[in-house]
Amino acid sequence: MDMMRKDSRKVKRTLYPTKTIMTRSQCLTSSGYFHRLPAEVFHMILDKVSGLLFKRCTLFLPAKEKLKFIFSQLSKIPCFMLEQCLVPNCSGFARCGVFLQTLTAQWDELECHRVFNFLWEHTNLLQKIETVIYAKPGTRWYQELQLRSFCRQVLLDPRQNQPSECQFWLMQLLKPWPIVSQARLLFILYGPLMPEGTLVWQDLVERGLSHGALWDLATSFLLLIGKREVKGWTSNSMLAILEELIVIPQPWHVENVARLLVLCGNTLCYAVLANKALNGRLAEISRLIVFIILVSEKDSYNMSNVVKLVIRICKIFSTSAEKTGFIQQLENMFSEITREFFEVCVAGNHLENREAFQSLCILLDSSARFHTKLILQVPM
Repeated sequence: MDMMRKDSRKVKRTLYPTKTIMTRSQCLTSSGYFHRLPAEVFHMILDKVSGLLFKRCTLFLPAKEKLKFIFSQLSKIPCFMLEQCLVPNCSGFARCGVFLQTLTAQWDELECHRVFNFLWEHTNLLQKIETVIYAKPGTRWYQELQLRSFCRQVLLDPRQNQPSECQFWLMQLLKPWPIVSQARLLFILYGPLMPEGTLVWQDLVERGLSHGALWDLATSFLLLIGKREVKGWTSNSMLAILEELIVIPQPWHVENVARLLVLCGNTLCYAVLANKALNGRLAEISRLIVFIILVSEKDSYNMSNVVKLVIRICKIFSTSAEKTGFIQQLENMFSEITREFFEVCVAGNHLENREAFQSLCILLDSSARFHTKLILQVPM
């Protein structure tokens, strides 16, 4: 009987082996349960999960493998790829941008560099940028808009509420190019659009545009100003880009230059004017200041800011004669621009007459307001 009981226990142990109890921490190894699945099954699961869960499922994959797999999935969807979707106003880029932003949230800069380099290589972004920045403005309008939509909606706009992240991605797009090309690319990404969606090129040269038309461009400069600590990126770089920008495709109408400077804020505005003053370009800065005064009046900005700006410019000059020369040049420019507006008013074009007459009236009002503020700043 004893032998039979022992044999019976052996059989039971064989048929029902003792179950080892493991804690959750023991079960969750660094590779997780997904590591045991065939790759095809793992990919099928990831196809069905959300953005956030997708990120968690690929958490333990090496960065290169993770990016390779993600791109293999995204590249199957034409709406996520440059120049492959034919649907007007498709939301594919925006969805891709939200996905990428969720995936890279809280990643350090080195990891984000890897992501950018991977996208740079696998989307052929280098060649696509090169194609549009070296072409005549507007001749490749479809490629311009595709590049703008991809870069803005996938890389930049999803991070608008995280300025440092947005700065990072914008800098990566600009860094490989010389200053002239950086200015061109910045315009393609943030320049004003026509109602039908194409970039505004010629209107910037021919007439003054509204506050809203130049807002995005100003925003891009404000982003870049906040990232000047990057190696090789200085205030001189900013001025150089701006100088190149305002002659694309030809020198802009002065009102547009003035409005962009006002939107960019006092720091950049002063830097531009001071640089011109130091280089003896008095006629140029005087004309620009008159239009800054005009824009400030049109767009309801505080005229005191312009007065302070002019006083700061005066302090650049070391002698009384130089300061007097600058003020005299500025006053002469008021008279010259007033005459220009008046000459347009008496010409034949009815639309130009009306616009010029309106600008003339605003200029006269703004001149009075500016000089009143200026006199109040002078010690009695």
